[in-house]
Amino acid sequence: MTKLPGGGLEYGEGPVECLKRECQEEIGIEVTVTEHFYTTDFFQPTRFFKNTQLISIYYLFQLPENDDLKISGKKFDFEKGRNGSQSFRWIAIQNLKPEDMTFPIDKKVVELIKLNFPTP
Repeated sequence: MTKLPGGGLEYGEGPVECLKRECQEEIGIEVTVTEHFYTTDFFQPTRFFKNTQLISIYYLFQLPENDDLKISGKKFDFEKGRNGSQSFRWIAIQNLKPEDMTFPIDKKVVELIKLNFPTP
């Protein structure tokens, strides 16, 4: 799958706290959250729980200047056959397309990114 970074709230956690924890867990980097970007404004059932809907909250954040994040330009650039393998890639905004994403809400957010951060 291809998705934007993030994950589910843990009990007692706020959304910003959750994003910081998820980035630490998923990419091993402490991020600085700068502002709210988007909250789901349409009905989206979950894929994993019956009769449950999903609300997603997106924030803009900054990586530290000296991060050690291994970035690839290639899709699915990870060791095959290892459970939980993942890789990270940057896609320039001008090349980013909603269909690059797996989940419907991420597709919508890509549309909003392109609208709010136009490139020449």
